Amino acid sequence: MGIQKFIRGILMYRKSARKQMVEQFERIRDNPKPKAVLFTCMDSRVLPTRFTQSDVGDMFVVRNAGNLVPHAKLFGTELVITTEPAALELACVVNKIRDVIVCGHSDCKAMNLLHAVRTPEEMMKTPSSPLRQWVSRHGATSLTHWEKFEASGFKAPLTFNLGSKTVVTHIDPDNKFEATDKLSQINALTQLQNVASYPFMQPLIKTGEMRLHALWFDIYTGEIYYFSQKKGAFAIVNEETSTDIMDEISAMYIHSEKAVAA
Repeated sequence: MGIQKFIRGILMYRKSARKQMVEQFERIRDNPKPKAVLFTCMDSRVLPTRFTQSDVGDMFVVRNAGNLVPHAKLFGTELVITTEPAALELACVVNKIRDVIVCGHSDCKAMNLLHAVRTPEEMMKTPSSPLRQWVSRHGATSLTHWEKFEASGFKAPLTFNLGSKTVVTHIDPDNKFEATDKLSQINALTQLQNVASYPFMQPLIKTGEMRLHALWFDIYTGEIYYFSQKKGAFAIVNEETSTDIMDEISAMYIHSEKAVAA
């Protein structure tokens, strides 16, 4: 019943995991080295530390409705002071993290809502809704991309500016997913564009020191997809594809090392 489940969970944690976790805290207490900052959705079905098998101190996780990152042009305007830019600065400037991940997922309720409020008439049904205002304001560019894609019969490639390069992208080329899931994939890439819009990010991205990544989680199959800039598409991560994906990521690191050395 509700919170009681979590109280029982705390008791189980004390018996089975607390000692090991405290030992991990002790090891990293004075010198934590998180490897990435991950922006993902607050959906209770999305458990990033579980599906990445990450551990204490491995990454910062920022969660909100729709894994949205407000564009820099909106920062500081009236009623648009949000935590995401601060989290980005804390991770990438203060803690010098050099990998940013945006992770979307299937059946995203925020993306379903964004898809539903495409018309001004629909938007005005509940103008005081914080959720509708949030997804409409910060998902607007994602929706523009999606409408262009829809107009092509979900076939035409889309172009995303991922900081240091422009990537021609094929969304769901096998047409496996629902229209709203296509929107969710588009949104993950659009939010990476927003990450790259901040002035404190741009020099690092331009030199190649900062690496931008997108993941997409299919909650119904448990499969994870990595956006391959080389292929211009989301590629399933499994035993057959992992070598190519890791090689692509390794090439990004080699480029970063050269940029730092220069």
